[in-house]
This record gives sequence, structure tokens and C-alpha cells, in this order.
Amino acid sequence: MDIAEFHAKVYHVVRQIPPQHVTSYGHIAKLIGMPNYSRHVGQALKFLPANVNPPIPWQRVISSSGIISSRGPGTSGADVQRHALEAEGVEVTVTRGGEIRVDLRQYGWFPA
Repeated sequence: MDIAEFHAKVYHVVRQIPPQHVTSYGHIAKLIGMPNYSRHVGQALKFLPANVNPPIPWQRVISSSGIISSRGPGTSGADVQRHALEAEGVEVTVTRGGEIRVDLRQYGWFPA
């Protein structure tokens, strides 16, 4: 599978995540038949084209521990993702250590 096909499969699955739900990079990888490629799922979402139609709800993909990953020092991507999820009605908490977290038991979407 080439990179364009991989990205297309990722985007197809991400579009299926219902509003007010999240899933993990690893689960997306599993659903497209490439369970060891969770980091590549993250890269596909990182390079998501602007204004793609129909929209791809990238904000609904988080780490398997329920944490919204930092995009590195001086970046605001995690906050943008947090606000997008909150706008959908997903409860997001910030731990004492500053981790931004979603309760996967309540908001997780993990179809077989």
C-alpha cells in the first residue's frame, strides 16, 4: 500500500467516528488492517489537507491512554484539539501535571 492509499484509508475511518466520541491512533491502524502503524496514523492526520470536503474530524483521535498529545514546546495544537472536542460536548480534563485527558470509558469508540 502506498502512502496516498494509507492516508485515504485513515481519513475514511476517521470520518466514521461519531460526534462526542474519540478513538486512538492504534485503533485506527487496527481498523485499516495495519495494527503496528499507529504513529503513521498520527502523521496522516498531521498532514491533513486544509479545507478537505467532507471534513475529517481529526480532533476525535487521541492516544490510547486518553491523553491529547502535546505538539511540542511553544505549540497550541493540543489546546486546539481540546477546544474542538469540548465544542462537540466531550468532557476534557486537565490533570495536576498538565496532561489533557478524555475518559475513554465514557467517550471511546472502539468498533471491532
